[in-house]
Amino acid sequence: MDSSLDQKAATTRKRKTSVTTIAPIQQDVLRKPVNTLAIVPRSARITPLGRKAYNVLLFDAQEQGLEKDVFRTPLDRIVKGVDFGSNDHDLIKKHLRAMVSTTVEWQSPTSGEGGAWNVSGLLAHAKLTKERGQVWVEWSYAVNLKQELLEPTVFAKLKLEVISQLRSHAGIALYEICTRYKDIGRTARQHWRWWYPVLSGQPVTEKTAKLEYRIFKRDTLKTAIAEVSAISDLEIELVEHKEGRYIADIQFLVRPKRQAALQLKVPPEPIDLSLVQKATELGIDSEKAEELLAEHGAKVFEPALGALQKRLASSFPAPLRDSYRYFKSLVTGSTVQPAAAEVEVKIETPEELTEARRVDRSKRQARWTEEWIRRGREKAVKAIAEMSTAEQDQLVTDLLHDMIVRSVHPSIRKRLQTSGWKHPMVVNEMVKYYAAGAFGDGWDKPTSEQLLEIAAEMGDA
Repeated sequence: MDSSLDQKAATTRKRKTSVTTIAPIQQDVLRKPVNTLAIVPRSARITPLGRKAYNVLLFDAQEQGLEKDVFRTPLDRIVKGVDFGSNDHDLIKKHLRAMVSTTVEWQSPTSGEGGAWNVSGLLAHAKLTKERGQVWVEWSYAVNLKQELLEPTVFAKLKLEVISQLRSHAGIALYEICTRYKDIGRTARQHWRWWYPVLSGQPVTEKTAKLEYRIFKRDTLKTAIAEVSAISDLEIELVEHKEGRYIADIQFLVRPKRQAALQLKVPPEPIDLSLVQKATELGIDSEKAEELLAEHGAKVFEPALGALQKRLASSFPAPLRDSYRYFKSLVTGSTVQPAAAEVEVKIETPEELTEARRVDRSKRQARWTEEWIRRGREKAVKAIAEMSTAEQDQLVTDLLHDMIVRSVHPSIRKRLQTSGWKHPMVVNEMVKYYAAGAFGDGWDKPTSEQLLEIAAEMGDA
């Protein structure tokens, strides 16, 4: 009797383990130790995909149990679109390599909480193998962290469903920290420079040490707060504390939403690295491609890849000089549109065209061309304005050098240096310079097909 009961229990445990391994991510709740919430990278940047993948690996390790030293799970639980027999598995190798080699400090968001300070890599080792046509990932943790990682005493309960929908590292990190303090109502108060590496995932460098709070607030804090508040079941509010005239410490008020967040109609899926691989083959840096894919989604990203591939295949009116700028403009500027409605165009012979018709046709084409150029200018100005201050400064430097080479009048060059690129005397030079690099030299010379798209919208009136 006892033997049969033991056998039945063992079978149940085996079945339960198998189900856990393939359970949909949206049903999973990760118990993440407080010491791992505010990780500070010391040697390399932590990407959003890297942090998401790490959370799924940690969840699976907790399910597999503390008694194991090495953990395994199918790779397609972490990412999809990876063929182990081709070069695109280099992308996931890059992330696993970063988890092993990236040195981080493990600390709680609240000083003194968590009991200890530790420094190590995110993973102790990682390995990929292919077994019976399926790719498996194997990993382990540093001995000084394994106990606390797998059986935490103080932890935050994180919904992997929510994390899978967050697009920025700052959004993921802020959600994790604020979840820990949702019952308290506010996070710990820390200097804003403490928060910078924790939220951005960027190591502190000489360059980041010069960062101004207003830039950090604009580029990181506001977007992360908006993202977490929109996707999760939390409402986040920034609280600033001044020392004299300047902001010193900040913290976040955390409130549960009065109305629960709506359930997603489509279960969240791992990031499709095959799209990232296609982007790298077209000359886009894989890390930048991941950011654009995470931020804008596959529905925009994939058709933009097709448009980029088509543009690269054509050297008319000139070869594309900057694939990334052009591709980013397609994704962020929503320039990838469904095909315009077919417009029936009757081609008339020169004999059939009266002089009045020729003039009318010329005016209509000029109006469509003008509208095309206007839209291109708007996209260029918007793209430049959305750049960080450092990126804009570099663009101004590049433009100034280009103006010197082209012998642009000294007064315009001086106005660029004193008043910036938005000055009326300069903005046209900046638009032409940026648009040529981002959209191609023919950005202000629409093709017949592009004019037809404008004509379909504007009509002949």
